[in-house]
Amino acid sequence: MPLILVVLLCVFSLGFGVWAFAGRQDYIDNVDAKITEALQASSEKIGLEKAAEFAEKEKSPYKTYQGPSAYGSLKIVYPKTWSAYIIESPTGQNVIEGYMHPNFVPNIQSTASFALRFEVVNSQYDVVAKQLESSNKAGTVSVNAYRAPKVQDATGAIITGKIKGDKTGTLVILSNRDKTIRIWTEGQDFIGDFENILKEITFNQ
Repeated sequence: MPLILVVLLCVFSLGFGVWAFAGRQDYIDNVDAKITEALQASSEKIGLEKAAEFAEKEKSPYKTYQGPSAYGSLKIVYPKTWSAYIIESPTGQNVIEGYMHPNFVPNIQSTASFALRFEVVNSQYDVVAKQLESSNKAGTVSVNAYRAPKVQDATGAIITGKIKGDKTGTLVILSNRDKTIRIWTEGQDFIGDFENILKEITFNQ
C-alpha cells in the first residue's frame, strides 16, 4: 500500500510539473501577443468611454422649445445635437405635436422610433388617464403616479410598456389646465435623455 501511494504521488507530481512547465512555456512563447491583446482591449474600452463622454458634452448648450401661452407655455429643454419638428394647431385634438431625434427627424409618417414625442391634447387629464385603464388591466403597461420636478402641483402618471400601437417605451401624462400633456420616448435607447428632459419641463397651470 505505501508503495502504491508513493507511485501515485510521483505520477501526480510529474503530471503537475509537466502542466506547469507547459503553461510557463506558453506564456514565454506568447507573452508579446498577450500584452498586445491586453493593450488593445484596454484601448478599445478607453475609446468607447471617451466617445460616450464626447457625445454627452456635444449635447450642450441645450436648446429650448417654448410653446404658445394659450396652451400653457410648455417649455422643453433638449440636446443641441437633436432636431425638432413641431406642429402648432389652434384646432383639432392635438394643439401641439412635437417630434425630436438626434441629427435629423425621420419621416413622421414612418414607423421610426423617436427619441422624444410630445403632445398637448385638447382633453382633460381624467379623460386621457381613463383611456389607459384598459391597457393597464390587460397588463400591457404599468401605471404609477408621477410629479414633474418643476411643476409639482400638476397631477401626473408615468406609464411603461406598450405605449402607442406596437411601440414600447415610457410615457408621462400631466394635467395642464383643461388640457393634457403627453410626453414619451420610444424604446430604451434615449431613456437617460428623457429623464433629463422631464427634470426641466415647465408649463403654466
